[in-house]
Amino acid sequence: QVQLVESGGGSVQSGGSLRLSCLASGSIFSANMRWYRQSPGKQRELVAHIAPDRTTDYQDSVKGRFAISRDNAKNTVYLQMDSLKPEDTAVYYCNLNYILQDYWGQGTQVTVSS
Repeated sequence: QVQLVESGGGSVQSGGSLRLSCLASGSIFSANMRWYRQSPGKQRELVAHIAPDRTTDYQDSVKGRFAISRDNAKNTVYLQMDSLKPEDTAVYYCNLNYILQDYWGQGTQVTVSS
């Protein structure tokens, strides 16, 4: 069983930046790591993904503003969020996927005010 703990959320003004971290209790070396977000009344949506070979892909609305990265030695994945907009307000969740196993963190709140 892998535990994921997100941190780094908070409240910022529009145009500001935040860096989210997701610390895993086990190795992430061979895992696909993803950040999702969920706003009230909306479905959870994929924000960014980083593969074991460090290939990345992003939701269109965050391209050029968000950057996902990983530090396998620290079992940590990051989400650098710049030029934040009010519509980025959501609970952000970290996800680890390895073969058929999926693990989720508890989420961290990001609130962007205009």
